[in-house]
Amino acid sequence: MKRILVIEDEKNLSRFIELELKYEGYEVGLAYDGRDGLDQALNEEWDIILLDLMLPGLNGLEVCRRVRQVKAIPILMITARDSVMDRVSGLDSGADDYIVKPFAIEELLARLRAVFRRAVKEDAAQQTSFHFRDLIVYKESRQVFKLEDEIDVTKREYDLLLAFLENKNIVLTREVLLNKVWGYDTEVETNVVDVYVRYLRNKIDSPGEESYIQTVRGTGYVMRT
Repeated sequence: MKRILVIEDEKNLSRFIELELKYEGYEVGLAYDGRDGLDQALNEEWDIILLDLMLPGLNGLEVCRRVRQVKAIPILMITARDSVMDRVSGLDSGADDYIVKPFAIEELLARLRAVFRRAVKEDAAQQTSFHFRDLIVYKESRQVFKLEDEIDVTKREYDLLLAFLENKNIVLTREVLLNKVWGYDTEVETNVVDVYVRYLRNKIDSPGEESYIQTVRGTGYVMRT
């Protein structure tokens, strides 16, 4: 669940945003002045900050600058000001995007999704990735994507998939896979490999299409390019 901090002194607007974001499945924190917002931003973990420009205590530009000194968290500036200089000031202070009041909640949600997509792409660019057909696996974050949809896999399923991707076109026996995924000192039987290959196929394969993981009868399995 994505965590969003809303720093906005208009309580009715804050409450409206909170309800809409919660309805969309986000976890939401609220702050009504700049100092409280800065404290929450620095001392808790958030996925994005919605930050009003005009705040009591500490204005939004200063909050943004101070957050940027220590965190790379995405910041979406919210303000009633619509001049070019205000937008430039907000972006120059470190904001990732800018939305002007009054706004439709659909626009806010779209901008949030856009910021999250950019963050995912930037994070992915810094990771080791493995590509096979329309699968992408990011090693450091242990994420699996098919096209643009993330696939939820267990740790064991992920380790098994990674073993295949790191050894494409190499036939891996059940014993080799057992050692790579379960460890040399494991006491489980080799048929557990078959069980987990089936689990993995159920998650990544599409009906009517060739399986990503090919069975080599009497030997083991392989991912062939």
